[in-house]
Amino acid sequence: MPQKKETYNRALEHNVFTDGGVALHSASQMSLSQVLQEMRTEEIVELHGECLQALVAEAPPDTALHIYKQAARFLTEVIAYRKRRMADGSIQQVQAVSSKYEDVLQQLDCGIILFDCAGTVSFVNVQMAKFLNVSRKSLLGCSLRQLISHRGLTRTYRKLIYKLFREMYIYRLRFQEVIDDSGRHYLVTTTYGDELDGDILISVKDITEFKRIEQSAYQNDKLALLGKIAASIAHEVRNPLTSIRGFIQLLRPHLKALGKEEYSKIILDEIDRANEIIYEFLNSSKPSTPDKQEIHISALLKEVCLLFESEALLKGCDIELAPIDPQLTVLIDVKQMKQAFLNLVKNSLDAVERSPQKRKGIIRISADKHGSKIRIMLQDNGIGMDHHTMARLFDPFFTTKEEGTGLGLAVCYRIIKNHGGVIGVDSVEGEGTTFFITLPPS
Repeated sequence: MPQKKETYNRALEHNVFTDGGVALHSASQMSLSQVLQEMRTEEIVELHGECLQALVAEAPPDTALHIYKQAARFLTEVIAYRKRRMADGSIQQVQAVSSKYEDVLQQLDCGIILFDCAGTVSFVNVQMAKFLNVSRKSLLGCSLRQLISHRGLTRTYRKLIYKLFREMYIYRLRFQEVIDDSGRHYLVTTTYGDELDGDILISVKDITEFKRIEQSAYQNDKLALLGKIAASIAHEVRNPLTSIRGFIQLLRPHLKALGKEEYSKIILDEIDRANEIIYEFLNSSKPSTPDKQEIHISALLKEVCLLFESEALLKGCDIELAPIDPQLTVLIDVKQMKQAFLNLVKNSLDAVERSPQKRKGIIRISADKHGSKIRIMLQDNGIGMDHHTMARLFDPFFTTKEEGTGLGLAVCYRIIKNHGGVIGVDSVEGEGTTFFITLPPS
């Protein structure tokens, strides 16, 4: 406190006797501005009174009057100066907080864009610019019309922005889920109202991984339901079909005598087809525990290739098995896993056969170590799929083939899941499809 008093007293003397205005620095170690910043207003007034009394104690009356007038002006200026300093500090603090919040918005994993009440872009964060694949600077100040016609945007994004504007701005819908050309899912949220003073805030969140988790849970629920249905009706349907097939075989000589043998053949073929569907239906729903044994993955995949060798030749397709480490082993139920791979290769053959491209069909099978797990890849250059088909690929009874049952890939999904593995797919329409199967090591 003595040092503060000395600093203030020097400044007061300088002002009173030289009319030099508020001296912010003095010969003392502390500056007046520092003193003012560290003290409350009432403390400054008290200190001013003490210093003033010391100045006028031995001064003549006319000099004392001059000191009082100058000291009053000095105190007014000091308090005004202190208030300005506090206001500047508040502004700086507000600016610092604003800058901090802007940094947070820039680092969010969701895209943010803000339209002001005039309909122009007043803020856009880095993630939104990445989503749109354009620079942030080129978006700032754009109106909606300029945004839609932005030369950096693809045609797909222009149509998407217009669709969102129509549904979320005109119809006041707050939430909208969209899918881009690559099949990624985005949740678009719009906030408007009095809390934004007429501004419109739009956020875009990539929810592709959440949708995959949701799809996986949905898939498990469907397979569980499928199991309940199978347990209730499959055997009951199979038994009468067996009886019908037996009686048709007994009637076959009589139908032959009547010249209607083709009727019996059609009936038997259809019964066999119904039995095959029921067999796949049961396999897709059985929660059977795999009878695992350690085998070399190269031997299993080689056997699968040999089983389809003749059919592939008939369809003008080559099945290529990439070199595989002979020491690579997996712990699996050989019968179940072979069935899964047979279903996958059969699907690839059908995709190659249905491809409109005039090119030789190729199916490549490979396996390698992927981290701590074993990854098997099955790739074809067939007809390919769009993302809508891929989203339903493992659904029971979903098929794109005229005579398909839609159970083959559901069986694969169940078998691989029961082995603690994961099956995924990547496809480009018109170019081909790749299945990825990841299994735990032996």
